[in-house]
Amino acid sequence: MTTTESTLQQDWATWHAEREEELLLPHGWLSLTALEWLEETAREIPGLPGTWRATGDGGVEVTAAAADGLVTGGAPVDGTVRLEPRDGLPGALVTVGDRRVEVARRTDSYALRVRDPQAPTRAAFTGVPAFPVEERWVVEAQFTPYAEPRRITVGAVVDGLNHFPTAVGTVRFTVDGAEQVLTALAGKPDGLSLHFRDGTSGSSTYGGGRILKVAAPGPDGRLTLDLNRVVNLPCALTSFATCPLPPAENTLSAAIEAGEKLPA
Repeated sequence: MTTTESTLQQDWATWHAEREEELLLPHGWLSLTALEWLEETAREIPGLPGTWRATGDGGVEVTAAAADGLVTGGAPVDGTVRLEPRDGLPGALVTVGDRRVEVARRTDSYALRVRDPQAPTRAAFTGVPAFPVEERWVVEAQFTPYAEPRRITVGAVVDGLNHFPTAVGTVRFTVDGAEQVLTALAGKPDGLSLHFRDGTSGSSTYGGGRILKVAAPGPDGRLTLDLNRVVNLPCALTSFATCPLPPAENTLSAAIEAGEKLPA
């Protein structure tokens, strides 16, 4: 093993440990225990106090008594409280004990996601499997920006649901002598997000695709992709997520045997 390979593996091990620590946060993705879609008729949600409904005009109403223990905005819910979650952003929070109820909007649909530190998925978590770290998966790439960013539509792991990410350009790179091209999505805060399927998807890796987040390219558009750091989206870890699917054109001809594998 060369010095470069050794450093690559050490840096990856540190990064991967931090990644797993983040997943294990008390209210992280492994803590999800429910995903309940709301309608305009108020109803009870199994395991939660009060009643909940979508208002039909951009909001969600929760009705409960103070004794029920629901809290939002630092105040107990005593009567009816209106919440207004925004599409594509983290939901408004209602807490009950050590659980967090995320009130989320997806297009014109509204849902509750319950995050419980005692969730079985969190208790049973033993780590995310990954391919061996190899220097060959660190590749040079070229980013070509669009003249203007484009809002695109992609599907989701939930049937009938769409997401609307912003596409900002294309990224080209070579794997095993074959050129690969990906539509790049706007990342946070100013980097790129590469969401794709490849020859491993649905077998050794999650069928809904994986994602690589990279820093903003330099003025000349050049950037380095460390495919060893390709990760699963939350939907590979829980059935209560509403992850987007990759853009239709982001299916690589190569098998990217790098990064995270399909979790048990």
